[in-house]
Amino acid sequence: MNQLLTKKQLSQAKEYCSSEHADYEVDPRVEALVNELIGRVADKWTMLVIEALVAGGEMRFTRLAEAVGEISQKMLTQTLRQMERDGLVVRTIHPVIPPRVEYKLTKMGMGLGEAFCGVWIWAGQHLAEIEKARREFDAKASR
Repeated sequence: MNQLLTKKQLSQAKEYCSSEHADYEVDPRVEALVNELIGRVADKWTMLVIEALVAGGEMRFTRLAEAVGEISQKMLTQTLRQMERDGLVVRTIHPVIPPRVEYKLTKMGMGLGEAFCGVWIWAGQHLAEIEKARREFDAKASR
């Protein structure tokens, strides 16, 4: 599920970030966490779960699966467990028969969703340029 950054990608990210904070030294624990979180954000299921929980608030497993769409029960379970472990969601078990389990985003989970909004904004601003670049590339590649 997690995609780790290559050493080259990590070096480029550090260089990019350090251009604004030249005197900032990277804590190896922060470096490891950023590496994990980028892998998590790159995992489409995590972002789709966040999106569904932002829109729907606290949700039961089945309703969440419907909101995410085309996700297997196993993948949703794995995604939710990892998100719970990372502190992004809270799982509440209600003592009724049959048991009712609900999930909601934590403050950190909401923050990750907000941080990802920048990618949506960037994509919207550059959509036409990206589509043009892809058409030009595809035209060259097909010759």
